[in-house]
Amino acid sequence: MTDSDRSHVLTRIANGLGHLTLNRPRAINALDLGMINDLHAALDAWERHPGVDLIVLDGAGERGFCAGGDVRGLREQILGGDPDAAGVFFRAEYALNARIAEYPKPVVALADGATMGGGIGLAGHAAVRVVTERSRLAMPETRIGFTPDVGGSWLLARAPGRTGEYLALTGRTMDAADALYAGFADHLVVSASLEPLREALQNRADPASPTEIVLLFDDTAGAPALAAARPWIDDAFAADTVVEIVDRLRARPEPEALATADTLGELSPTALAVTLEAVRRARTLPDLRAALAQEYGLVLWFAATQPDLVEGIRAQLVDKDRSPRWHPARLADVSPETVDAAFAFEPSRPLWG
Repeated sequence: MTDSDRSHVLTRIANGLGHLTLNRPRAINALDLGMINDLHAALDAWERHPGVDLIVLDGAGERGFCAGGDVRGLREQILGGDPDAAGVFFRAEYALNARIAEYPKPVVALADGATMGGGIGLAGHAAVRVVTERSRLAMPETRIGFTPDVGGSWLLARAPGRTGEYLALTGRTMDAADALYAGFADHLVVSASLEPLREALQNRADPASPTEIVLLFDDTAGAPALAAARPWIDDAFAADTVVEIVDRLRARPEPEALATADTLGELSPTALAVTLEAVRRARTLPDLRAALAQEYGLVLWFAATQPDLVEGIRAQLVDKDRSPRWHPARLADVSPETVDAAFAFEPSRPLWG
């Protein structure tokens, strides 16, 4: 494989290093199906390649590693009367997420800059996960009437205390310190050191491991804001329902808690209720593949049955008026039966099979 200026995934091999670069910098390297298939093909080719024993995954440009998946395309599929077509994209994407997590050779992900949604699915399951001072990580799906996927619920369920519920429901952005604290990253390397790090990984002295090399460039993150906010986050987000979470937030003395209650009041009530249950169920699941399977059913339920998804994408990314009209509009109007229906939904084609 060779580089091509027209390719959205650049692939090259040097000194045992397989280098994958997402190459849509104008779109902050947002994933489309072609990119996912190209990443699959490279990993398939390199799994038994004698000239590759380490993978580096990064993104072109300085704006970000990956801004997420093609949700505008998802909206068009739903409006075109073919929500099942979304399953093609999600099956390929989730298989890639699992492939990275289970890959027999170490994958080092350099999540520099914006790393959102689908970008978390690539970087968050790598063997070695690097962030920089420019990194901004988030699972912002509730902002478009959706739910965290790409294995995000698996990561969120394992964040300290109730920070997973907090991050999942609010879609709050993490800086490097927060990402390290929440378990979305392993090391902080300043952006100016990324190129020397790539060179060191390529020219490593055997048998130095990727982790040992990254530690040579590891920097100290500041105090995570998430840790300081744990008292009110853990208290409020331990409540049984989103309605109770909002009530607890409004009863807290911290200004940040009140602001969080206001944020939740702007988001899709259905997405919030389903997402809260998804994170809590993910805590009981045995592995990433089980979490991906749960997410797969949920995202296709949203695509097939929920107007909030189309409306959220419209408001945030198409018309950009930031004024979605949710159905239902109030948290109190989301019934437990609706949440049960989401988790009982069976896609026409299974994720694994």
